[in-house]
Amino acid sequence: MLAGVATLASLALPAGAVSAAPVSTPATMKALLARAGRLSNQIDSLSEQYDGLKIQLTQAKTEARIASQTAARDEKQLTAGQVAVGQIAAEGYMTGDVNSTLQLLQSSNQQSFINRASIMLQLQQENGDRVTVLAAAEDAAQRARLTAQQEARRAAQLATQMNAKVQAIQRRETVLNGAAFTQAMSIFKQTGQYPNFTIPGNSVGVQALRFALTRRGDPYVWGGAGPDDFDCSGLVMWAYGKVGISLPHFTGDQWNSGQHISRSQLEPGDLVFFFPDISHVGLYVGDGLMLDAPTFGQPVQIQPIFWSAYVGAVRIVG
Repeated sequence: MLAGVATLASLALPAGAVSAAPVSTPATMKALLARAGRLSNQIDSLSEQYDGLKIQLTQAKTEARIASQTAARDEKQLTAGQVAVGQIAAEGYMTGDVNSTLQLLQSSNQQSFINRASIMLQLQQENGDRVTVLAAAEDAAQRARLTAQQEARRAAQLATQMNAKVQAIQRRETVLNGAAFTQAMSIFKQTGQYPNFTIPGNSVGVQALRFALTRRGDPYVWGGAGPDDFDCSGLVMWAYGKVGISLPHFTGDQWNSGQHISRSQLEPGDLVFFFPDISHVGLYVGDGLMLDAPTFGQPVQIQPIFWSAYVGAVRIVG
């Protein structure tokens, strides 16, 4: 009945709140489908934003850990430098059982006095060098501590943003799980019922597509990356991972992970992207069809490419 979510999103959104009463008229069904499509698109977009934040959070945690390790190393060097400077200072005042250089300081004859002045200069220079090193170590330790604190704050902020995305997704899922949408969502599931495809060739894209085709019927779950449930970028990441190519779990990064190609150059396995914010991706099958994990309520399936929302394609080269 419907080619995909893009078609649904083009319908008018009903002005009022949707009733939980059973669907009984075509007009009501059309309104519910429009509303369901809009909410599903929002879930898909929020899911990709969540995936992007998750990558940033991992990076922030890694950088915070490295900075903490650097701070610990620099503080250890700082402590060693403090001890060394303290030892030099103490040796300048010690008498008796000290090294031979410092023993010369105890002599009272004229030549020894000259030697003594030279040695004092040497000790002062050595002490000055140590102090310089000590100051540099202290600065490095302080910078590392500040970096670790900044990355920890950044990680906390990202976690807060991710939690907000999760709550926004869950609110929309709650609406779509209501009784009024049960019939509308069942219509979603009637799309994409295409026969099995034989994909010729042995390119990296074709190999990844063959793996992805084995997941037809698996549920869409936001943040999913297999092996049993997927979101759109998670399916692409999983399929290419099966052929030894690591892709990020985020449409925005996948858009920059390969060679951009024109629509006329499309081949099976190429990535096709949709919507201005590049919030959806699928795998090109051929003949104007793609395989994707569409959105909430729709399993992994083959469906017509919704060209009205198409923004471009990328070829992954092994």
